Amino acid sequence: MEHETDEILIERQGSAAILRLNRPKALNSVTLDMVRVMKRAMADFLDDPEVVCVILAGAGERGLCAGGDIRKIYDQGKAGDAAVTQFWREEFPLNYTISHYPKPYVALMDGITMGGGVGLASHGAVRIVTERTRLAMPETGIGYFPDVGTTWLLPKAPGEAGTWMALTGNEVTPADALFAGLADHAVASADLDRLVAALGALEADADLDAVEAVVARFSISLPEGPLSQNRAMIDRAFSFDTVEEILSALEREPGDFARDSRATILKRSPTSLKLALTLLRLGRQSSGLVECLEREFAAGSEVLRNHDFYEGVRAAIIDKDRNPQWQPADLGAVSDTDIARYLIIGHHPLFPDHRL
Repeated sequence: MEHETDEILIERQGSAAILRLNRPKALNSVTLDMVRVMKRAMADFLDDPEVVCVILAGAGERGLCAGGDIRKIYDQGKAGDAAVTQFWREEFPLNYTISHYPKPYVALMDGITMGGGVGLASHGAVRIVTERTRLAMPETGIGYFPDVGTTWLLPKAPGEAGTWMALTGNEVTPADALFAGLADHAVASADLDRLVAALGALEADADLDAVEAVVARFSISLPEGPLSQNRAMIDRAFSFDTVEEILSALEREPGDFARDSRATILKRSPTSLKLALTLLRLGRQSSGLVECLEREFAAGSEVLRNHDFYEGVRAAIIDKDRNPQWQPADLGAVSDTDIARYLIIGHHPLFPDHRL
């Protein structure tokens, strides 16, 4: 296969084709080679009449995928490598391919599923969490913003749940992943092998309904999560269109959840917070996933020309001091004009043949 890599294991179990992310020491963080192998494999599976469904899984015990290989992007950006945006240029179209894949695409979101891992999973047709799932879009904590098409997905969550997820970057429980519309079913982690075997036993003419019926046999119920428990407060406080108003609203709300949410937001990059909220509100008004992905690519390219991403990655991944020094450090110093720079579409389109 073109772009062979041992970082993606391609397996077959009966009529199920399995794409297993295979960088367990790096929490299966996605590289450009992995994106290319997935794209090629998915094209091959479409041409194979014996493949009924495609299953995404992660190697190791810790999770499906912690996101893109941020350290590689950091190093390339620091070095002024013109190819630094190539990962997104190929990753984002893969997210779109997953969202429109003609065969049932089943994502096993067992354990950590964050950032780019959400992009590989939550655009799929059948998204499965387990009791071990830890899902988040934590990008405002590293001077970035939720991407991989989540500025299309998060605005579709009930009320302002997606806004809370984007600004805080906090993990949500598997039940709240279901509540937010980023997953469809819960299956016990111990039952995943049996689920895969049952999917592999499907006849060649099985369709999405048949796949869903198999998954339903293994589905379990989960206790309500804090995101849905606090929905009324979240909807009140996060309905505003500026981060400052949201913080003021949170200050007026009683309870630990509101206080902790506010404290968390205040630790994030002010620029990232304002950019993330702007992109979410634009996503709510967008024509579709493609429009959001094009906008995210433009914003990401501009992020790489500025301070906070490099400082956020330094503090979280390189020095690990967890003490980023954002520039600007205050929300009031980030103007609408500053944010407008991130929204200028100046790149060659990722989807040149797609009409918005």
